[in-house]
Amino acid sequence: MLTDDFGREVTGVRVSLTDRCNFDCVYCHNEGLGDTRGPMAPRDDEMDADDVVRFLEIVPEFGVDSVKFTGGEPMLRSDLEEIVERTPSELEISMTTNGTFLPGRAADLVEAGLQRVNISQDAMDPETFAAVTKSGAYDAVLAGVEAALEAGLQPVKLNTVVFERTAGYVPEMVDHVAANPGLRLQLIEYMPELTGHPEWRIDIERVHDWLAERAVAIETREMHDRTRYWIRAADDDAAESDGADGVAPESPDAIDGPAGMVEVVDPVENPTFCANCHRVRVTPDGRLTGCLNRTDDHRSMGAMTESEIREAFRTIVETRVPFYGEYMVRDDDGGWEVNEEYVDAPVSE
Repeated sequence: MLTDDFGREVTGVRVSLTDRCNFDCVYCHNEGLGDTRGPMAPRDDEMDADDVVRFLEIVPEFGVDSVKFTGGEPMLRSDLEEIVERTPSELEISMTTNGTFLPGRAADLVEAGLQRVNISQDAMDPETFAAVTKSGAYDAVLAGVEAALEAGLQPVKLNTVVFERTAGYVPEMVDHVAANPGLRLQLIEYMPELTGHPEWRIDIERVHDWLAERAVAIETREMHDRTRYWIRAADDDAAESDGADGVAPESPDAIDGPAGMVEVVDPVENPTFCANCHRVRVTPDGRLTGCLNRTDDHRSMGAMTESEIREAFRTIVETRVPFYGEYMVRDDDGGWEVNEEYVDAPVSE
């Protein structure tokens, strides 16, 4: 297993199969690439299935045990089932999607080898959903969630980006997941450093505090040091802390009865999050990057021969740097500035 200079093992890869999408979400940073979406036709430099599989056949050699397929919207790839089927069996396979294409395809994806799915759902009513996603696909997303559940992709994790327009729906989303055992919820902090509109950001610590008050158990996940809260539905007579003196236990194993899981992803200005990152990313055109927030560390895999893949992967792991706390450091006024050590770092190839 490869480890960077900061002791972080790389155990997973996140592969963006396309930057095309049938939504136009106002918060989208397109896997850190910015708003590069354009025509719905594939770009000439978009990796084909052979490109993706060549890469995935190599990474298990370095101890990587999971891959998450993302986009854009990965289900715009007509060859997605082929890519999943050809992914090496050593890798756990998951996908992030807006869910609109899951009806009619979820069962085939499961048969091909898909094991888990994240579905974006940012609100519990069609009007707000349409305003956030610039689409009228609210009902299609709900149908996609049902299709995933029916295909056996349980638990289905719902992704909600928490910012000014969606924060009011957090309690309703939490109750929805707590009342439905097949669902989990991932609350994702809005990232103004990638998308602009800093005025849309809310204090994610308030979300943590509110969840902690309702939690019947709290645990910490190794990936990014994320916090998970186990919460009972609001109408559950036992919807209160199971711990002594009102303190939630640290393990969900201590919970007596059903509870829903809510996980918070809070990367903004968070050195602890970055210090516990174990992923390498691949852009739709086959560039490796060690950090969502950076574009100056990209390494092209070119024609993706095996030797090029190995060399590019080793290099990107060797040059990985935690974004907050290392690449970005506190200035004298308490703000963030680029660490001088990385000002002259190599640019994208």
